[in-house]
Amino acid sequence: MQIYLVGGAVRDRLLGLPARERDWVVVGALKGELEALGYRLVGRSFPVYLHPESNDEYALARTESKTGPGYRGFAVDANDAVTLEQDLKRRDLTINAMAEDADGRLIDPYGGRQDIENRLLRHVSEAFAEDPVRILRVARFAARFRELGFRVADETMQLMRDMVTAGEVNALIPERVWRESESALNEVRPDIFFEVLREAGALAVVYPELDALFGIPQPERWHPEIDTGVHIMMALRQAARQKTNSEVRFSVLVHDLGKAATPEHLLPKHAGHEERSVALIKSLCQRLAVPNRYRELAIAVARYHGLCHKVDDLRPATILRIFDALDAFRRPDRFADFLAACEADARGRKGLEEQDYPQANRMRVALEIASAVTADPFLDKGLAPEAIGEAIRQARIEAIKNIK
Repeated sequence: MQIYLVGGAVRDRLLGLPARERDWVVVGALKGELEALGYRLVGRSFPVYLHPESNDEYALARTESKTGPGYRGFAVDANDAVTLEQDLKRRDLTINAMAEDADGRLIDPYGGRQDIENRLLRHVSEAFAEDPVRILRVARFAARFRELGFRVADETMQLMRDMVTAGEVNALIPERVWRESESALNEVRPDIFFEVLREAGALAVVYPELDALFGIPQPERWHPEIDTGVHIMMALRQAARQKTNSEVRFSVLVHDLGKAATPEHLLPKHAGHEERSVALIKSLCQRLAVPNRYRELAIAVARYHGLCHKVDDLRPATILRIFDALDAFRRPDRFADFLAACEADARGRKGLEEQDYPQANRMRVALEIASAVTADPFLDKGLAPEAIGEAIRQARIEAIKNIK
């Protein structure tokens, strides 16, 4: 039995990055041998074990053969004759197909170290084409490492295009698309994930609502970049620069979906796109099984971001209506996420990336002042219960009106 450190931990060491996780491959062993040593089986499709003390993942070396469409159509062979080189060959990218032995010696049969030096994301073998999830993974690694200068190798991009043409991407299950997307939203450059998918032709398959935004014009006065798809990518990059959470980034990604459905005779204006966006967000979230916390914030941002941008022109009653609609008094953290998304949207425009966004502070101040209004004074006046709510509302409107 030989045990090797593999994958991301080896790659990240060569990049000078802290390892996110440590995975191991076991060569020359059978299932029973690991179980006898106290390892706990957790893999369903192939033999993966957790170490009894460290909880690191240990997988038996394996090969795979294609048996059907999609990423589930594989037969796995994990017998004790499978070599380390055979196991590494089935991996997605050369930078992930390296190993270290117990003495720290690098084992690199497919040129991963050279590709790290050349800043290339390159597939290991033609077996890459057998698993459409790898398109999503390549896009995610491109998002993670773009700031380090990495790009997708030309031959790998062409292979991904061929896979899309062959219909492999259609076999992806929605839950897996969302899982990879959620991870990508947390990367340094989440916009690159979607741009790589678009370049490969996969965005039109897994996110047709997003793909449809490219080429849709907007008024140059408000959007110097003009193209709606370009704006969305710029806004998403701004959200990442602001160190926002993944819920905010998702809401920025989808807040303008309705612009692709604007009647052609109205272009480049987009009257009513907010509600069209809400409908498309609901459909997208249902298709991909997106968690409710993402869905709720995305709908709020789509519906009210335009009003937030022009808060100085709003009546106090309208501002209070926005607070109520967003449940801002009870959920101030989510309201802060809403403002962060609006700020990213405002800055995601050509030449306006560094502009201030005073609207966020004005909304925060208005909420703070309105929150100071409580029911106590009205209870002391002996108002009927049904009148107290209206009295609070009027008092909050007055408080907002008096903000200087």
